[in-house]
Amino acid sequence: MNDIDQTSARTAAEPGQVIVSGATGFVGRHVVPLLHAQGYRVVALGRDADRAAALGWPADIAFYPVDIVKHDCDFQPEAGASLIHLAWQGLPDYRSLSHLELNLPASCRFIRGMVERGVSNVVVAGTCLEYGMQDGALGADTVPLPDNPYAIAKNALRQYLVCAQRTLPFSLKWGRLFYMYGAGQNPKSVLAQLDTAIAQGDTVFRMSGGEQLRDYLPVTAVASGLVDLLRAPGDRLANICSGTPISIRRLVEERIRARSASITLELGHYPYPDYEPMAFWGKKQDLS
Repeated sequence: MNDIDQTSARTAAEPGQVIVSGATGFVGRHVVPLLHAQGYRVVALGRDADRAAALGWPADIAFYPVDIVKHDCDFQPEAGASLIHLAWQGLPDYRSLSHLELNLPASCRFIRGMVERGVSNVVVAGTCLEYGMQDGALGADTVPLPDNPYAIAKNALRQYLVCAQRTLPFSLKWGRLFYMYGAGQNPKSVLAQLDTAIAQGDTVFRMSGGEQLRDYLPVTAVASGLVDLLRAPGDRLANICSGTPISIRRLVEERIRARSASITLELGHYPYPDYEPMAFWGKKQDLS
């Protein structure tokens, strides 16, 4: 049994009210319409109402503007509502102390406040970087060894929520997200940069050696994994991953073929990142 499991059974989420923080972010913009399509009453929280409006969501998806780092959230959820917490600022700067100084305390306050107001089922997006510099296939039961401020803050939030369960009645599902791609991705991500280079007609794409092994999913599959986690009974600690490693070079080459593009890779132009191991991927598990 891991440290997030509880002996008392809790009921899996049925269609009802679901609050999504960070709703206009990369993952959130895919989670919100998926929940709506499955019959949930969705309340989307985010910092920018104009950005939410531009996403073209159905009119019955409520948007509530709030910056949880700067302000307390006074939204009143329905009794027994669920929360999917995605809000997290400052990425992809994993080394910024703002993760510990701003995001961590803000998330602690926000989630506790939502639970005190009636939320009974909490899903939080963690990160594969919680595993630190460990190589190979990593299961959800692998001991986390975070070694950058972002990963340390995420792991600390999980530990805080486990402690909070001793006095507050809520179920906790923690999903460690691996790598993803798709609409809305950060323009600094490797596939986004490649797409930009192709669109600009560049003949060369500069990248690292590309031999690092990673675990990638389309962001739509990540959104589906989070909704599956929401519906899972009890408390869960899970990887949201493909379970299959792929080299960055192969990922890029497959994208070039899919785009029928003519562009040459300049391998080794950039050094390998020093905040993640050369080869790691997730082990999948059954969420039923």
